[in-house]
Order: sequence, then C-alpha cells, then structure tokens
Amino acid sequence: MIAYLRRCPSLTIVCGNNVVSLQRFLHNGPDTLEELLNRHLVKKEKSLDDEEEESLNRQRLTSTRREALGLYRDILRATRFFMWPDSRGILWRDILRENARKEFEEARFEKDPEVVTRLLIGGRDAVESALEKLAEKQRHQIQKERGDGR
Repeated sequence: MIAYLRRCPSLTIVCGNNVVSLQRFLHNGPDTLEELLNRHLVKKEKSLDDEEEESLNRQRLTSTRREALGLYRDILRATRFFMWPDSRGILWRDILRENARKEFEEARFEKDPEVVTRLLIGGRDAVESALEKLAEKQRHQIQKERGDGR
C-alpha cells in the first residue's frame, strides 16, 4: 500500500543539536496548526443569506418535483389494469387518470414542504393500496373460476 502513496518533499526538523529528516506522505495530515484546528474543531454555522436559502428551497422543490412526477407516472401505469367500465360506461382507467390529474393540479403551487411530503406519501399509499386490492380481487376471481370449473 505504501508503494501507491504519493510522497511529498522531505521535512527537516531541527531540535537542539539533532537534525531529523522525515519523509511525509499525503495521508499524514495537515501541514500547519491552523489547518489542523480548522479540520477538527466545530465551526460556527454560517447564517444563510436570502440567495443561499432560496437555492436550498429550490433544491428541495426539485427533489419533491421529481418525486411527484414519479408518483404521477406510477399512477398512470397502475391505471392500465382498470379496464372495466363503470355504470355510465366510462372506463375506470380514464376516471382514475382524470381524478389524479385534478389532484395534482390542485396541489401544483403548494410550497410547504411538510404538506407536499404528506401528499406524496398519501398518494403512494393510495396507489399501493389500490393495486393490492386489485391483485387480491383477481386472486379470488381465479380461485372462484378454478373451483367452479372442476
């Protein structure tokens, strides 16, 4: 492992009559006391100015935006399985897609991260719950058909 380390110029220390020469490696640590203190002491938190705070908010919104788009895509994918019509003759797939679009449009300009997170979690839970119920219903239907067919 030492063969892979890059070497720095040698360091010469004079202690009284003794001269000590050391070969330093990059991993040996800081060069100065100030560098050592800066690396290991807890620094005061800098107060964020408006631009930095706005940048952080943008980053948070960007990540939640990505999550929201992912959720919307998952909803559209999940609605592919709802191919039967309701009492009016409209496919459930279209009804679910329309309702999802309305929900997303209503929450489009929401800025509170807590509310956005709550909406995203609720949406994920609703999609998972709907798919689980659909799968369970299909299992029962298959068992019913197998039982009647025998």
